[in-house]
This record gives sequence, C-alpha cells and structure tokens, in this order.
Amino acid sequence: MRASIRLAIATIAIAVITGCATPLTGGQKQELRGYQAKGLAIEEKNPGAAAALGLLPGGGSFYVREYGAGIVNLLFWPVSILWDPVSGYQGAQSINYYATKQTLQRKKNKAVSQLEDKLMMETISKQQFISKKRQIENKYDAY
Repeated sequence: MRASIRLAIATIAIAVITGCATPLTGGQKQELRGYQAKGLAIEEKNPGAAAALGLLPGGGSFYVREYGAGIVNLLFWPVSILWDPVSGYQGAQSINYYATKQTLQRKKNKAVSQLEDKLMMETISKQQFISKKRQIENKYDAY
C-alpha cells in the first residue's frame, strides 16, 4: 500500500515539474472564439486530435511539443491517460491562440505600414488614413 502511495505522489510531482500545457485564461479563450467567429483563427494543432492522441503513451504531449511531459506520460502510461488528453487539448488550444495572435499582428502591422506609406506620399488624406486605419484594426481584432 505504501508503495502505491509513493508512486501516486511521484507521478503527481513529476507531472507538475515537467510543466504540463498551461491552459488559456478565460479572456484568451473568449478572444480565440472571437477570431474563430470572424474566420481569422489559425489552427496549427487540432485540439480533438491532441486529446485523442493523449490516450496513447505520451501522444498528446508529444503532439503539442511538450516533450518532457511526453516522456513522463510515456513512462507512466496507462495512468497518464487521466491527464494527458486534457493536457494535449489545452496545449493545442494554446498553440493555436498564440499562432493566431502572432500572424494577425504581423498582417495588421504590414497593412498599417502600407497605409502610412500612402499618407507619407500624400496619395490619401489624413481623414482617409484615419478611416482606413480603423478598418484595419477592426478587421484584425477578435471582437
């Protein structure tokens, strides 16, 4: 009995130490849903696939690039199926969120820079600049 308690404690400690995927905050989840609703979300990793792969030894963690957690989950399989599907799902969501934010920020910066060039070359007025800049900001915002 004591050995099983020690194993459970070691399993929990290792899972905490290896850094399972950090879930998105409520605000980040809402922001991602906003990007999805506008058709702007980038899906590098499929959350459903990540959860399904979490049933395999370390699969969910390896899929979302959490290699340390993947090795631990591989070693503690089949017990790791209690947390690896959730960790994989959260990891995929996190990857998608940050990929979306980075891509959209880059596109927004490029569009604003091109607009600023037009203003500098005086091919548009200041009023047109302000109006078009607002359009760009609205296009790349989640809400």
